[in-house]
Amino acid sequence: METKLQASLQSLNEHLAQGEPVNEEFRSSLTRLDGDIQQVLARRAAATPDEVALSSEGLPEKPAETTTYGLAERTQELSAKFAAEHPKLEPALRELGNILSSMGI
Repeated sequence: METKLQASLQSLNEHLAQGEPVNEEFRSSLTRLDGDIQQVLARRAAATPDEVALSSEGLPEKPAETTTYGLAERTQELSAKFAAEHPKLEPALRELGNILSSMGI
Protein backbone atom coordinates (compact mmCIF):
# COMPACT_ATOMS: atom_id res chain seq x y z
CA MET A 1 0.00 0.00 0.00
CA GLU A 2 2.86 2.37 0.77
CA THR A 3 4.23 1.83 -2.74
CA LYS A 4 0.87 2.91 -4.13
CA LEU A 5 0.94 5.97 -1.87
CA GLN A 6 4.45 6.90 -3.07
CA ALA A 7 3.32 6.49 -6.69
CA SER A 8 0.31 8.72 -6.05
CA LEU A 9 2.52 11.40 -4.48
CA GLN A 10 4.88 11.16 -7.45
CA SER A 11 1.96 11.53 -9.86
CA LEU A 12 0.71 14.59 -8.01
CA ASN A 13 4.18 16.16 -8.12
CA GLU A 14 4.40 15.45 -11.86
CA HIS A 15 1.00 17.10 -12.41
CA LEU A 16 2.23 20.13 -10.49
CA ALA A 17 5.41 20.32 -12.58
CA GLN A 18 3.54 20.02 -15.90
CA GLY A 19 0.34 21.89 -15.15
CA GLU A 20 -0.76 25.44 -14.83
CA PRO A 21 0.80 27.60 -12.14
CA VAL A 22 -0.70 27.20 -8.67
CA ASN A 23 -1.06 29.91 -6.08
CA GLU A 24 1.22 30.05 -3.04
CA GLU A 25 -1.53 28.97 -0.61
CA PHE A 26 -2.18 25.77 -2.56
CA ARG A 27 1.51 25.00 -3.06
CA SER A 28 2.19 25.60 0.65
CA SER A 29 -0.71 23.33 1.67
CA LEU A 30 0.53 20.58 -0.64
CA THR A 31 4.09 20.93 0.65
CA ARG A 32 2.95 20.61 4.27
CA LEU A 33 0.75 17.62 3.39
CA ASP A 34 3.61 15.90 1.55
CA GLY A 35 5.95 16.47 4.50
CA ASP A 36 3.42 15.07 6.95
CA ILE A 37 2.84 11.99 4.78
CA GLN A 38 6.59 11.42 4.47
CA GLN A 39 6.91 11.63 8.29
CA VAL A 40 4.20 9.02 8.77
CA LEU A 41 5.81 6.71 6.23
CA ALA A 42 9.21 7.10 7.88
CA ARG A 43 7.77 6.34 11.32
CA ARG A 44 5.99 3.28 9.96
CA ALA A 45 9.17 2.04 8.30
CA ALA A 46 11.13 2.51 11.53
CA ALA A 47 8.54 0.73 13.71
CA THR A 48 9.79 -2.40 15.40
CA PRO A 49 7.76 -5.61 15.35
CA ASP A 50 6.86 -4.99 19.00
CA GLU A 51 5.25 -1.69 18.02
CA VAL A 52 3.00 -3.33 15.45
CA ALA A 53 -0.37 -4.26 16.89
CA LEU A 54 -2.16 -7.42 15.80
CA SER A 55 -5.76 -7.42 14.71
CA SER A 56 -8.27 -9.95 16.01
CA GLU A 57 -7.35 -12.12 12.99
CA GLY A 58 -3.68 -12.02 13.98
CA LEU A 59 -2.77 -9.77 11.05
CA PRO A 60 -0.50 -6.75 11.48
CA GLU A 61 -2.27 -3.44 11.80
CA LYS A 62 -0.79 0.02 11.63
CA PRO A 63 2.08 0.65 14.03
CA ALA A 64 1.02 2.11 17.36
CA GLU A 65 1.16 5.91 17.48
CA THR A 66 2.73 6.25 14.04
CA THR A 67 -0.17 7.77 12.15
CA THR A 68 -1.19 11.37 11.86
CA TYR A 69 -4.94 11.53 12.12
CA GLY A 70 -6.60 13.52 9.40
CA LEU A 71 -4.21 13.33 6.46
CA ALA A 72 -6.87 11.69 4.29
CA GLU A 73 -9.38 14.32 5.37
CA ARG A 74 -6.91 17.14 4.73
CA THR A 75 -6.25 15.76 1.27
CA GLN A 76 -9.97 15.60 0.48
CA GLU A 77 -10.45 19.16 1.79
CA LEU A 78 -7.63 20.41 -0.45
CA SER A 79 -9.17 18.58 -3.37
CA ALA A 80 -12.55 20.20 -2.80
CA LYS A 81 -11.15 23.65 -2.05
CA PHE A 82 -8.99 23.90 -5.14
CA ALA A 83 -10.99 21.78 -7.60
CA ALA A 84 -12.38 24.80 -9.44
CA GLU A 85 -9.00 26.54 -9.67
CA HIS A 86 -6.96 23.43 -10.47
CA PRO A 87 -9.26 20.82 -12.05
CA LYS A 88 -6.36 18.80 -13.46
CA LEU A 89 -4.98 18.19 -9.95
CA GLU A 90 -8.29 17.18 -8.39
CA PRO A 91 -8.25 13.52 -9.53
CA ALA A 92 -4.70 13.04 -8.22
CA LEU A 93 -5.64 14.58 -4.88
CA ARG A 94 -8.79 12.47 -4.66
CA GLU A 95 -6.79 9.29 -5.34
CA LEU A 96 -4.21 10.29 -2.73
CA GLY A 97 -6.98 10.87 -0.18
CA ASN A 98 -8.51 7.48 -0.94
CA ILE A 99 -5.16 5.71 -0.48
CA LEU A 100 -4.50 7.51 2.82
CA SER A 101 -7.98 6.65 4.03
CA SER A 102 -7.58 2.97 3.18
CA MET A 103 -4.28 2.99 5.11
CA GLY A 104 -5.99 4.54 8.13
CA ILE A 105 -3.93 7.70 7.93
